[in-house]
Amino acid sequence: MQRRDQRKEVPKGAEFFSDYGEANRYKIVDIVGKGSYGVVCSAIDMLTGEKVAIKKITNIFEHNSDAIRILREIKLLRLLRHPDIVELKRIVMPPSRRDYREIYVVFELMESDLHHVIKANNDLKQEHQRFFLYQMLRALKYMHTANVYHRDLKPKNVLANGNCKLKLCDFGLARVAFNDTPTTIFWTDYVATRWYRAPELCGSFFSMYTPAIDIWGVGCIFAEVLLGRPLFPGKSVVHQLDLITDLLGTPSTDTISGVRNEKARKYLMSMRKKSPVPFMEKFLNTDPLALNLLQRLLAFDPKDRPSAEEALADPYFNGLAEIKREPSCQPLSKMEFEFDWRRVTKSDLKELIFREILEYHPQVSKDYLAGGNGVTGFLCVLVPCVV
Repeated sequence: MQRRDQRKEVPKGAEFFSDYGEANRYKIVDIVGKGSYGVVCSAIDMLTGEKVAIKKITNIFEHNSDAIRILREIKLLRLLRHPDIVELKRIVMPPSRRDYREIYVVFELMESDLHHVIKANNDLKQEHQRFFLYQMLRALKYMHTANVYHRDLKPKNVLANGNCKLKLCDFGLARVAFNDTPTTIFWTDYVATRWYRAPELCGSFFSMYTPAIDIWGVGCIFAEVLLGRPLFPGKSVVHQLDLITDLLGTPSTDTISGVRNEKARKYLMSMRKKSPVPFMEKFLNTDPLALNLLQRLLAFDPKDRPSAEEALADPYFNGLAEIKREPSCQPLSKMEFEFDWRRVTKSDLKELIFREILEYHPQVSKDYLAGGNGVTGFLCVLVPCVV
């Protein structure tokens, strides 16, 4: 979320950090983003000399759903360490374990995001386009081998530097799939921003969705890099499906028969027959190898899309892809994410977020856990209690 908007008034350090004791560690430089969560500033870590981005998240516990989203994001960014995923460096220790209402999350500082890069550059070179896609797929391979689905991929959620380095961010809508837990069935279909939403999310198409939703999202982003504008700027779910089928053609009878949502199935069955548009006509003067891979990423039926690992093996990446630079990740522990399917109270969430903060303060964590601190319920399962 740390991306540069128009220049705004720079907050003074004391005002930005309110009563947080570590305020003197950071010199606030500029506001680089604002949103419903709070504000993001660029800053200098006076201890290390590094340039960082600090996201101030306010009113965390006003709604449990917001607190869960924040907890999920900071937990995933702690567990997913990869060159193509934004690095969470630390979280500032709050002044009180029980009474804090805001947190300060310190990230590596990135200059911009892919949305602004696309807007500012209508003549990106083919090697830039290829390197962009390679990095996004490399991040997806790492995430998907950990059974993590991002679920909200779009250009604004891909941070960028001037050297063409990209990093995925904003993991608040991400989910971890566990084979023995039915969460994937009950996850809401209202996830990714509509323009980048896979067809199976436009109409509750399938009883259980897969990492292929992220592959579609990356395909839409890559198409936008090639075109300089969004590929499917739908004004509604129905309009979104119309735009998708205008390009890809109407799906096969077999694909339509697999749609579980009756209204969506009837709509697709009643749709006039459309033939696919050759990608060479839509994307003029584009590397044919790029278009061949794009067509695979944007297959209407999710089972026809390649995995991230399969996409990285595509001929388009010959001379760039190298398996030793494309690591996998071990599956994440189910215990880390019990809050996603258990009923949690506001005090539970305050405790769980505080424990995430402690991960960046090992000595405080050691003292804290040694004291027991009256943790009860399923929190003891997540982090063993000292009795």
